Amino acid sequence: MGSVGKRRKGEKESRGGGEPMAQLEFAIWDGFYERHMATAPTADLLEQHLREAALADEIGYHSYFVIEHQNSYISHITSPSVYLAAVAQRTERLRVGAMLYVLPFHNPIRLAQEVALLDQLSRGRVEFGTGIGVHEHEFIRWNLPFYERQAMASEALEIILKAWTEELVTYEGKYWRFNEAVPIPRPYQQPYPPVWVGAHSPASLEYAAKHNFHVAQNIDVDSVVAEKFQLYRQVWQQCDHPGPMPRLFLMRFVHVAPTDAQAEAEAKDHLVRGGIAGGGEWLKQTRVGFKGVQETSTNREIQRVFQGMSHSYEFWIDNGLALVGSPDTVIQKIQAQQQYVGYDLLCTNHRFGELPTEQVVSSLTLFGREVIPAFRARP
Repeated sequence: MGSVGKRRKGEKESRGGGEPMAQLEFAIWDGFYERHMATAPTADLLEQHLREAALADEIGYHSYFVIEHQNSYISHITSPSVYLAAVAQRTERLRVGAMLYVLPFHNPIRLAQEVALLDQLSRGRVEFGTGIGVHEHEFIRWNLPFYERQAMASEALEIILKAWTEELVTYEGKYWRFNEAVPIPRPYQQPYPPVWVGAHSPASLEYAAKHNFHVAQNIDVDSVVAEKFQLYRQVWQQCDHPGPMPRLFLMRFVHVAPTDAQAEAEAKDHLVRGGIAGGGEWLKQTRVGFKGVQETSTNREIQRVFQGMSHSYEFWIDNGLALVGSPDTVIQKIQAQQQYVGYDLLCTNHRFGELPTEQVVSSLTLFGREVIPAFRARP
C-alpha cells in the first residue's frame, strides 16, 4: 500500500522552504454551487462547464477537479465519476479527478470499479482524490456514523487499492466484508491512478506522508499551509520512501483581468459575499438541519478563516486565499506564494459568488494564455 502514480517526464521533487521547486502545474477547480446551479436548467449549465473544461484542455491546464458533497448546497456533482466521464470524452490531455471522493459514502469495491472504468475511458488521465467528509449532517441523512469516518475511510482505501492490484478481493473489516470479489476492470494506469489525500489535520497529513500519497489543501491561509506542508515533508522523509516525493496541491480563488483595477472591481464583492459557496438557507430549516464540523483546533482555525473571508476582501488577498490582478500581477503573486508555501500543483477556482459566466471564462482564458506560459519558460 502506498505507491504513488508515475510523474510526467521532466518533473522534479518538490521541496519548498526556499529550495528548488518542481515544475509547477495548473489545475481547474470547478464549482457547482447551489446559487450558480439555480441560474439555468441543469443540462444547460453542465454543457457550459463541459465547454470550459474543453477550453482548459486547449490552453494548457494540467488537470480538472470537482468535489463531492452529498445532501448539500456546496456541490451539485453528487456522482463525480459520471460527470468526469463526460469531461474525459470532451478533452484529450486534461487529467480529471474528484478532489475529493468522500470515502465513507461509497462501497469501496464499487468505487474502485467506477474509477478504474473512468481511467480506462480517459486512457490513464485520472487523479484519485480521497477524503473523510467534514459536515455531520451529510452523514446523519444517510444514517452513517460521522465520528467513525476516519476509520471507515482508511478501511475503504485499503480495499480500493486491493481491488486495483489483486484479481480477487477477500476482506474482513469492521465496515465492509468481501468474499472473493472480482473487481473489473483494472485501471489503465499501473499500478493505479495517483492517490491524493485531502488533508487538514496533523493526523491526516501524517497518514498521507506515511502511506506515500499526494496531499491536497484548499482552505487554510498561506502561513498555515506552509507549516502543514512542511510537517508532511518531514514525516515523508522520516519514512525513507523511495523518491520522488509526492505532489502538493493547493486550491486558490483566482481572477484575472487586463488590469489590476478591473480584476479587483469584478472580483471583490463576489469573493466577500459568496466566495466559498453561498446558499443553503432552505437546508438549515429542515428537521436534520445543518450540522457542521467537529470541534477541534484545526476546525476552529478553518472557521476563523471562513469568518474573515465573509467580512473582508483584504483578508482574502493578504492571506493568499485569492489571487487577483492582471496577468503580470498574478504571475508575481504565484511565484512568491509557491516559494513560501511549497506546492507544485496550483488549482485555480475562477467561479465564485455570482460572478458572471463571461467574466469566469475571460479569467480562465487569460490565466491559461498569459499566466501558465510564464511558468513553462522557467528552468
